[in-house]
Amino acid sequence: MENTKYDALKLKNQLCFPLYACAKEVIRRYKPYLDELDLTYTQYITMMVLWECKSANVKELGEMLYLDSGTLTPVLKKLEAKGYIHRHRSEEDERSLIVTISDKGIELRDRALNVPEKMGACINLDTEESGALYKLLYQVIEGLNEA
Repeated sequence: MENTKYDALKLKNQLCFPLYACAKEVIRRYKPYLDELDLTYTQYITMMVLWECKSANVKELGEMLYLDSGTLTPVLKKLEAKGYIHRHRSEEDERSLIVTISDKGIELRDRALNVPEKMGACINLDTEESGALYKLLYQVIEGLNEA
């Protein structure tokens, strides 16, 4: 088949499609492991941030997770209803909503410890390939943020 002016519109020529399909499939693979924890993927990554930093305001969480407040707010409400986090207004600036991990949320971390290992077994990459992909994906993210 000859090249045409429409080649740029062929699915096989798009970088976005394998990125989309890969992300969708990876998140689908997370589902059974996260179901055991009664978490969605978005709740899980939110908890990962809070396991690391214990407390953050909603704006900081959104920046770290690349989520807008319209997406993050319902996630935080669900996590609070499950008892994993507390939300409260900052004493310094009442416009700022602070999210703090609860004791129950910290306990959940122990139950989640095996999730990365289980996911690693699903992805057919060695350590070097995983590191290279990780670096390339963050390079793409940084490039998009600069554009």
